[in-house]
Amino acid sequence: MSFLRNYLNKIKPNFEKDGKLHAFHSLFDGFETFLYVPNTTRKAGVNIHDAIDSKRIMSMVVIALMPAMLFGMYNIGYQNYLAAGTLAQASFLEVFCYGFLAVLPKILVSYIVGLGIEFAWAQWKGEEIQEGYLVSGILIPLIIPIGCPLWMLAIACAFSVIFCKEIFGGTGMNIFNPAICARMFLFFSYPGVMTGDKVWVAQSSIFGLGNNLPDAFTAATPLGQIGQGINPTASICDMICGFIPGSIGETSVVAIALGACILLFTGIASWRTMLSVFVGGALMAVIFEQTGQGMTWWHHFVMGGFAFGAVFMATDPVTSCRTQTGQYIYGFLIGAMAVIIRVLNAGYPEGMMLAIFFGNMFAPTIDHFVVERNISKRLKRGGSL
Repeated sequence: MSFLRNYLNKIKPNFEKDGKLHAFHSLFDGFETFLYVPNTTRKAGVNIHDAIDSKRIMSMVVIALMPAMLFGMYNIGYQNYLAAGTLAQASFLEVFCYGFLAVLPKILVSYIVGLGIEFAWAQWKGEEIQEGYLVSGILIPLIIPIGCPLWMLAIACAFSVIFCKEIFGGTGMNIFNPAICARMFLFFSYPGVMTGDKVWVAQSSIFGLGNNLPDAFTAATPLGQIGQGINPTASICDMICGFIPGSIGETSVVAIALGACILLFTGIASWRTMLSVFVGGALMAVIFEQTGQGMTWWHHFVMGGFAFGAVFMATDPVTSCRTQTGQYIYGFLIGAMAVIIRVLNAGYPEGMMLAIFFGNMFAPTIDHFVVERNISKRLKRGGSL
């Protein structure tokens, strides 16, 4: 690695002020700080210096997403071969490679469009490239159906980066999760590619892998079946493991749980937020169940994007609550609201992403009242100042 470090030091002057490649300074800086922790420090004020900067945190979140992404790739191939009736004749490698080739273009488009805008924006403003899209770039493809066209995905990525992140000041300043905004943009702008029974299974062969399915082929998700008043055909085991139609990275509770363990072990995600999402969802589901509406609380956890949203989206440190008490309230609000939307809104059976969007909206207000309450308690305890 010393060779790479020496090479970067050698070409670095070309990208600095008055260098012949100064126009690409932000691109070089982003690449260098991604590979190595910056060795520059602030010259004024009291600061705590740590090698775990925001790029390293974002990289750890990407690692935590790997189990869900890899299983999502396999499940895409599994659903295609299953629908064609050729699953028994296909090898594990064939099934996985089909899903890999189907998902890879979506990940590439997401990063090319999103990071391209980030690079251009940083160069235009003369700032460092912000690292928040390292996570958003992989989250967005994982929360959409496999049937979403690439050009729609590109528009959604551009919308989320420009209007939900950069316009607020960039990473750390945005009040809404960019991945949530991308999904909501797609849902309300192009509902035909985000809902229904035709968008969850890849229907064309790729490089000789997979099968061409009939144009009229449909495959409803378990949540979609319940929304139609039909009992889910998938078994509980399949729902937990993830062998069901659904968004690319949201189907496997097992894979999501592995990612949750990584986030909690490294201390990146708040266990208070994560736990309270499930508590709020379970409590609200029990209330509805007692009135004869909805399904059992654990069914909510293994269907749709509830588990994925609770682990990877609600715990976003930028758009969630910062205070410990606020994290309990914030998570509970999201879990309860997701179940309310699922049960009462037949036109939107998922509910989780919309609940997180509203949670992001209320997070600053929740933190404000928690802080004001703490200040009031301390004043009463210590007397007037």
